[in-house]
Amino acid sequence: MISLADLQRRIEAGELSPDAAIAQSHAAIEAREKDVHAFVRHDSSAKAQASGPLRGIAVGIKDIIDTADFPTEMGSSIYRGWQPRADAPVVMMLKRAGATIIGKTTTTAFASRDPTPTLNPHNLGHTPGGSSSGSAAAVGAGMIPLALGTQTGGSVIRPAAYCGTAAIKPSFRMLPTVGVKCYSWALDTVGLFGARAEDLARGLLAMSGRTEFTGIVPATAPRIGVIRQEFAGDVEPAAEEGLQAAIKAAEKAGASVQTIDLPQAVQEAWRIHPIIQDFEAHRALAWEFSERHDEIAPMLRASLDATVGLTPKDYDDARRVSRRGRRELGELFERFDVLLTYSAPGTPPAKELASTGDPRYNRLWTLMGNPCVNVPVLKANGLPIGVQVIARFGNDAHALATAWFLEQALAKSG
Repeated sequence: MISLADLQRRIEAGELSPDAAIAQSHAAIEAREKDVHAFVRHDSSAKAQASGPLRGIAVGIKDIIDTADFPTEMGSSIYRGWQPRADAPVVMMLKRAGATIIGKTTTTAFASRDPTPTLNPHNLGHTPGGSSSGSAAAVGAGMIPLALGTQTGGSVIRPAAYCGTAAIKPSFRMLPTVGVKCYSWALDTVGLFGARAEDLARGLLAMSGRTEFTGIVPATAPRIGVIRQEFAGDVEPAAEEGLQAAIKAAEKAGASVQTIDLPQAVQEAWRIHPIIQDFEAHRALAWEFSERHDEIAPMLRASLDATVGLTPKDYDDARRVSRRGRRELGELFERFDVLLTYSAPGTPPAKELASTGDPRYNRLWTLMGNPCVNVPVLKANGLPIGVQVIARFGNDAHALATAWFLEQALAKSG
């Protein structure tokens, strides 16, 4: 993969020009895109900007995020050729930091569940995950150093795990979702893909200007609470192997690790996530559902048809459950710096299964709004396995610092 941090250091040292850095991404896209199909569109003439901390950094934008220079088709024939007049604020944050927007990456229809043409860069017979399929695959294939995705259930962390990249789903609303096609306004979260935790920290610093991302270093002796989320169902042996490898490496590197159970109110919040998601999806996609129903992708259309009976009372009751869950989850962080759990139930499904994988180990954390970072751990039969580091709401910097600690611990453990 291409490391944003390494590119920045080489550019700052005068060893690499920003245009040469962009040319590397163009060459990598030329070499891999014909197999991986990560991009909806790629601007092969894109050049580096003249200034900014992200000059020389090529960025892919998930195709549900508005861009003035590229159509935004949202993975749906309904919006084929749709051209926004303006960039979404999160795209402008990148441009103002000097990034080069090199293209639009594939998304499942309206960031839901119907698979894209994108293939897993580690094994073309498997899915890259969804809904941020193209962004995860483009970074995982070494085409670009940074990409934007979104998560409503598990659409940043899960594809990052499947494609072997680092990724962060930040604290809810750290990055603006204005100009992003809405699926659920209480859940939709813009996230980043990169090669390592340091790359994500540098990307967030440049985009947001938040001082807490300045000079992040690996955490020292973090207190880690391990949670297996048994209420979410069983995992494949490979997922448990990955979690065990992360635990062993963390303990060897000096972390305090304890296996714990989540409070009952937090477990109940996991159950009601789909109610909030589906109730809001019916409002966010009301025009498409009413006026272009038969053109909605089949799996999404079936989901919307099945949940049309959700009531405001169902929704309000679910929101009350989620508020209780957040309160009780907050108390856990009095005893632990981070929580550690699976990023996905196992290895990416075979492409022939027409599945982008299951978000059941991610959706609770999207609902709770906590920052989550995927850390690649190992490969099982050539396919990546990751774990996710979860920190207190608003403590994204510590989530990244602990992810960086874990990356180093895993590297030392072999």
